[in-house]
Amino acid sequence: MDERYSRQILFPGIGKEGQAKISTKHVLMIGAGALGSGNGEILTRAGVGRLTIVDRDYVEASNLQRQQLYTEEDVALKLPKAAAAEKRLRAINSDVEIKAIIGDATPPMLEDLVRDVDLIIDATDNFETRMMINDISQKYKIPWIYGACVGSYGMSFSIIPGKTPCLNCLLRTIPMQGLTCDTGGIISPAVQMVIAHQSAEALKMLVEDWDAVRTSFVSFDLWRNQYTSLKMGKAKFAGCLSCGEERTYPYLDQENMTKTTVLCGRDTVQIRPSTQGAISLEKLAGQLDSLGYTVKGNPYLLSVEMGIERMVIFNDGRALIHGTKDLTHAKSIYQRILG
Repeated sequence: MDERYSRQILFPGIGKEGQAKISTKHVLMIGAGALGSGNGEILTRAGVGRLTIVDRDYVEASNLQRQQLYTEEDVALKLPKAAAAEKRLRAINSDVEIKAIIGDATPPMLEDLVRDVDLIIDATDNFETRMMINDISQKYKIPWIYGACVGSYGMSFSIIPGKTPCLNCLLRTIPMQGLTCDTGGIISPAVQMVIAHQSAEALKMLVEDWDAVRTSFVSFDLWRNQYTSLKMGKAKFAGCLSCGEERTYPYLDQENMTKTTVLCGRDTVQIRPSTQGAISLEKLAGQLDSLGYTVKGNPYLLSVEMGIERMVIFNDGRALIHGTKDLTHAKSIYQRILG
């Protein structure tokens, strides 16, 4: 181990003791896109003990410009990002225990996963999931690291339950919703800068150097040469329902979850079934083929061509309807194919 991590051990902030701690820690990463690719690779190369990856999407050609774990072969195979990331990361460091979960992060899933997690990395692309992460973090007192980027702009904040404001508190003072990478574009250096901030804070937490953890909110614009660091201590709100004195963790309420949603500025609607359960993709492929649909697939998903629209079905019954933002129309397609 000393040889593999020798340069990391030589760094005074980590050393042998810190490296030993890193090797025992479990990190949960929600999202395996741009931020997930970079954070996952850094943590795997750093020798984290366990890495659990949750992602609901699959690799597309537009991802390759900034999502460093994936290849053209992954695009051709329509591999789920979690599965492709798991394969690549295991090839990088076989000592790290890596578990991929192909699916949407939901309150029940998070409740089940966080029992022995030391740190949560936000690598998602939507605020519904981030607010769930925030509430689960506060409920189980697990630190998490927020990160987001669009265009040449990025931001990051480390959230430590009981010490820092939570994301729900921050939303009262800092606007963090707006353009997505699909509507505003994105350049890879902005992604890498957010990854650098997130992964550096992650290493500090994994070696338990809490005094070194940055408690300010960082934002930057690489194209305009701007960098801002804001102290956020006063943002903590006693009446916050996520971390306040009478917290209720509202974003862990299953009833508050969106069952049908447009994804991150894309002409794509995700439909989550009311009751989840495994479906036979092989059987479904045969049925759809007999009805005249063009069907392609792999062990994780089916892709069904329907004129200008395309439906991708995962084995948990979840589906992505490409080519529309109309929720009613997407639901009708889902009902027609899956009943």
